[in-house]
Parts: sequence; structure tokens; C-alpha cells
Amino acid sequence: MKNNSKNAPKSRVLVVDDEPSVLLTYRMILEQQGYEVTASISSKDAIAALEAGPMDLLICDLSLEQKHTGFEVIDFGRRGDPQVPAILVTGYASKEVMDKAEQNMIAVLFKPIDIHEFLSAISEKVRSRHESHQTKAHD
Repeated sequence: MKNNSKNAPKSRVLVVDDEPSVLLTYRMILEQQGYEVTASISSKDAIAALEAGPMDLLICDLSLEQKHTGFEVIDFGRRGDPQVPAILVTGYASKEVMDKAEQNMIAVLFKPIDIHEFLSAISEKVRSRHESHQTKAHD
């Protein structure tokens, strides 16, 4: 499941969570798996990271600081790259949240995170991202 093919560049993952300990944990897990991780503690930091360069995957907590949401970060990221895959992490999601995520092709993972489910979802999103890029390169 590691993302460390010898010749392939590392997939760039933006992780956004307003809880420092959670953010650190996600970062450590993903870096161990071979991903290049940008960790952001707020939607403002996440938007600055997205302005600095493209990402291969966005992982955002639903509830961020000052009533901001992961949806806002994902929407901003998709302005620059409409196909960037995204995962929303939350302790609870209303039907509205689930419907919006489904409509926007955003995976939803529930806290507490199951590490295998977390890594599987990430691997699937990154793999489909690379496959779509390879298909476009061959067209």
C-alpha cells in the first residue's frame, strides 16, 4: 500500500485539521506511507498551501476554525483543479453533509478513524487520480 515506486514522484497530500495532535498523527502516518504531506491547521493555511502549488489529494476535517468547513477548502482546491480527489473526515455527518459529499464525489470517513480504512481510501483516491492522468496523457 506504500506510495514509493522508485521512479514515481511522491503524491502530494494536503491534510487539514484544527486539532494539532490529529494533524500530527495524520502527517506521520502518511509520511510513513511515502506521501509528501502538507499539514494545515486552518482553512486559511490550507488555502495558502493550495495557492502555492497543486495537490494530488485533499483530506479535510469537516469542522474547522471559526465555523469554516472542509467543504470550503475542497471547493477552493477544485477551482484550480476540478478533478482533485478529496476525503472529508468527521465525527458526525448530517444527511445534508452526506448528500453534498456524494454529489461532489468526496469520500467521507468517520472518527475515530480506522487506520486500514483511512489508508485504503487514500490509496484508492490517489490511484484513481494517477490513472486518470495517465489516460489523459495517452489521449
